[in-house]
Amino acid sequence: MESVLTPARRARRVALLVPALLAAAAVAFLAQRPLGRHHAGWHGWVGTVNGIVFLAAAALPVAAFAVWALARRRRAAGVEPGWARRSALAEVGALYGTVPWVWMILLPGVDPGGPRRRVNLVPLHDIAEIVGAGPPATAAAQIVGNTLVFAALGFLLPVRSAAFASVWRMLALGAACSVLVEAAQYVLRLDRVSSVDDVLLNAGGAALAALASRRWWRRPAA
Repeated sequence: MESVLTPARRARRVALLVPALLAAAAVAFLAQRPLGRHHAGWHGWVGTVNGIVFLAAAALPVAAFAVWALARRRRAAGVEPGWARRSALAEVGALYGTVPWVWMILLPGVDPGGPRRRVNLVPLHDIAEIVGAGPPATAAAQIVGNTLVFAALGFLLPVRSAAFASVWRMLALGAACSVLVEAAQYVLRLDRVSSVDDVLLNAGGAALAALASRRWWRRPAA
């Protein structure tokens, strides 16, 4: 039975992979277009949001191949096929879904390396300013973007390891990772605001994502 079903399963995987690759190519093309007009050289690729989006989209096939290769290696080592696929997807997906966001929020501001270091330790102050100052769509985009920074980590780590199978643990891990990023912004003088609101949104996003993946969490061995 397994030998009969295997080709059909492979065909379904290919059928799902093709539109994903086409979507990645479309995103990459749209993100790459402004690079030539506004930024030259390496800075246009690694120092702008458009460049990071392009590189992330272009790396999607590499990430998909990494999942396949890692799962295949684990199956060859005797790991149960379903778990081999799931664990590989969780590991690669957590990395792929987190690195571009962290990269973006570590981009320097207008005056990197300057004397100005901006810190906000008043909860909800920056969120209130964002909501009050900008159009609703802009405010929503900034708030949602901050909740997505560690969402992949929160969604997939509990799937990979029972040690992280807790909303509270993922909330704490999201907060810890966010504090490290905010501290890096301050220490590296990136001319960005190191804000407690970013920590709240980052940690909350990780916890909500963990809650969303609860049905697939890795359970402790009996």
